[in-house]
Amino acid sequence: MAAEGEKQQGHRAGVYKQKNKGHKHGRHRTKGEIEREHKGRVSVIALTKKQRKEQRKMDRRNKANQLRRNKRDMVLTEKRRLGSRDGPPHLVAVLSLHAGVDPSVVTKLLRREEAGGVVHQEKCISGVADSFGLAVPRFKQRFTFLKANTGDIHSLLDVAKMADSLVFVLNSADGWDTYGEYCLSCLFAQGLPSHALVCQGVSDLTMKKKVESRRVLSKITELRFPEARLFPLDTDQDATLLLRHLGTQRQRKLGFRSRRSHLVAQSVTFTPNHTNVATPSGPAGLGTLCVSGYVRGRPLRADRLVHISGHGDFQLSQIDALKDPLPMNTAAPRPAKSSKGDADMQDGGDTEAPVRVLMKADPTCRESLQTEAEVDPMDGEQTWPTESELLEAEEGRKTKRVMKVPKGTSDYQAAWIVNEDDTNGSLDEESSEEDDDDDDMMDDASEGRDHDLQDAGSDIASEEEEEEEEEEEEEEEVVMSSTEHPGADQRYDEHMDEAAEVEGLQHYRDARANELFPDEVDTPIDTAARNRFQRYRGLKSFRSSPWDPLENLPYNYSRIFQFQNFERTRRRVLAEAAEEEEGAMVGWYVTLHVVDVPHSVMESVQAGKPLVLVSLLPHEQKMSVMHLLVRRHPSNTEPIKSKEELVFHCGFRRFRASPIFSQHTSADKHKMERFLRPDAPTVVSVYAPITFPPTGVLLFKQRNDGVQDLVATGSLLSCDPRRITLKRIVLSGHPFKINRRSAVVRYMFFNRDDIMWFKPVELRTKWGRRGHIKEALGTHGHMKCVFDSQLRSQDTVLMNLYKRVYPRWSYDPYVPLSLPWFKRETVIDEQDLDME
Repeated sequence: MAAEGEKQQGHRAGVYKQKNKGHKHGRHRTKGEIEREHKGRVSVIALTKKQRKEQRKMDRRNKANQLRRNKRDMVLTEKRRLGSRDGPPHLVAVLSLHAGVDPSVVTKLLRREEAGGVVHQEKCISGVADSFGLAVPRFKQRFTFLKANTGDIHSLLDVAKMADSLVFVLNSADGWDTYGEYCLSCLFAQGLPSHALVCQGVSDLTMKKKVESRRVLSKITELRFPEARLFPLDTDQDATLLLRHLGTQRQRKLGFRSRRSHLVAQSVTFTPNHTNVATPSGPAGLGTLCVSGYVRGRPLRADRLVHISGHGDFQLSQIDALKDPLPMNTAAPRPAKSSKGDADMQDGGDTEAPVRVLMKADPTCRESLQTEAEVDPMDGEQTWPTESELLEAEEGRKTKRVMKVPKGTSDYQAAWIVNEDDTNGSLDEESSEEDDDDDDMMDDASEGRDHDLQDAGSDIASEEEEEEEEEEEEEEEVVMSSTEHPGADQRYDEHMDEAAEVEGLQHYRDARANELFPDEVDTPIDTAARNRFQRYRGLKSFRSSPWDPLENLPYNYSRIFQFQNFERTRRRVLAEAAEEEEGAMVGWYVTLHVVDVPHSVMESVQAGKPLVLVSLLPHEQKMSVMHLLVRRHPSNTEPIKSKEELVFHCGFRRFRASPIFSQHTSADKHKMERFLRPDAPTVVSVYAPITFPPTGVLLFKQRNDGVQDLVATGSLLSCDPRRITLKRIVLSGHPFKINRRSAVVRYMFFNRDDIMWFKPVELRTKWGRRGHIKEALGTHGHMKCVFDSQLRSQDTVLMNLYKRVYPRWSYDPYVPLSLPWFKRETVIDEQDLDME
């Protein structure tokens, strides 16, 4: 019993209190009345499993709507910012796809005042003569137009990587020519930004011919540009409509461009270093390159490295803020809005603003230019010699070598004199241990099968005597006609490279041999097979047999970098870059001070080439093994051999390297391809700087005449030095005597020791039989083999051997200029005219 004066505490029931059913008074309530009565309140015990599932579904739907709304707002903000006073000007590149069309006519029409724009800058892009800045107050937008040089494919691709829009100038009759088709193939493979099709001369035609011309052009362009609109450009009204379309069209984002800060140089100056001689800190001829332009893509930091396309990676010392040279309104000075409130960053007035230092690079935080890992030659596996090895060394030291030496030679000098017998023996050992190269392997394969690759005309029998006389008369007539122009053959032969002809013929023979007899090689007769193929091994199953990825790595693997998990690092780096808000913001007009730049960069600008700078993400200056997934381009039919030097365009980089080809599979081992296959995707492995995907890839092959042919296109796959690429060779033998399940095989080996060495390796036949070597018969390479079924007389016994292969370290960032196709065609036409 509670004490007097103490208040008794009452019990308050919880939510899980038992609730009995109420008495049914016969009154029915609808669902709407129940919802209005509860006013959205739901008790805990009233939530069934189905209701909780419905609530989670509504939450997911609401979250998806919020993400969609945020993404739409972000896209609209970027679209409205591009070309406005708060963002960079809209960069438009005008290029011609036909030799008979001059793009300068288009730029002259766009810069006229009647089109609605005001030209503020002439030659606003450094290195490009025909470029200007245009402000259109009517649309409240700014444009930067430049005429792209289609003759230099490298400059064209660099401009297309940076341009917000491309204007293709077409011919009113043919659309584009052969070289224009070649340029379009490169641009589509790299990644095509927003674009517009322009044609001149259509408005001057009659109505009937105008409709016919539009119908023909639409039929030509529907394959490449199925949804593009064709703009006539003959009047000022047409130019205004084109400007409106360029400013309001949907922007196509390129992944490798939107994730990195980039800049097109509008003003470039070069200041040599104080000492123009080689010093321990750097080579001679270096200086500081001051590059001015608008920041695009992502904010730019001074601690990051920058890549100048075609020249290499460099460091920044500081970033300066300048007055905007392309104001939107020239009537009154009006400060622009920025994320940090810096009104003087984007000044739209005519007052001269002083140069202000935005940021300087911190030497302790600035990224290093180190591209290769430091190699320690003593950092190998060291083991203490055993007692037997010590005894052998002691006995070898005690044994005396008798040899003839000149008079007066000391013991120390005599130890360095090599005997002729020792020299020959060491050379034989080195030659036996030397690995076979791809060229040697293909030569071996072609030597035994030349009779299969000869021309079919060589087997035609001789005709009758009368026909022979007629042929001789025809030959005499041909000779007489050719002697009428004795210098024509000489002029034709002057432009022919005989070495290239012989090399091309050998490539075709090798490709044909690999197609008819894939990976088959001939066993050498004069060399032991166990020495020739000592680095090869057999596999029970190519799919499931183990292969250690860290076994017998080459020396070049000590120079590269490797990620523990490349995909996880890629996601982290790209996420940090997307959230970065420090540095020079997008749309600011700044000057970058690039240090230790060679004078060749300035010479390239003075030669009329645009200068493109890209801020690199972390680790993108380091070397590793990059894998690219490409497909053979339909326009190229020449055989491309593995380890042949190619020109790569990978994102903002271009370089030369010698890759290896392999199959694109999901297994842990991948078979090497000797030639680039035309009918399947191929993985190209090469030593190159790290680049984070997504990134487009273009492969070119340089001819001897300077023309670079597009051979393959694709994208960046991954960065994985542990990816195993195995080269397969196939040794073939002929069944000599066939029994029920056994057979005597010859011509695979030519001595008994080789048979015993390769005895554990499994055998197979072209007809699907499997077996193994049971014993050797005699000493001339005959062996008894057992199979799972009886062989056929026309069957062939095969043995598969594998070894791991690696790319060649031949990375070269310098890429020579490519000779345009139309110049080469002009030379050929001149030769034909001379012959006529």
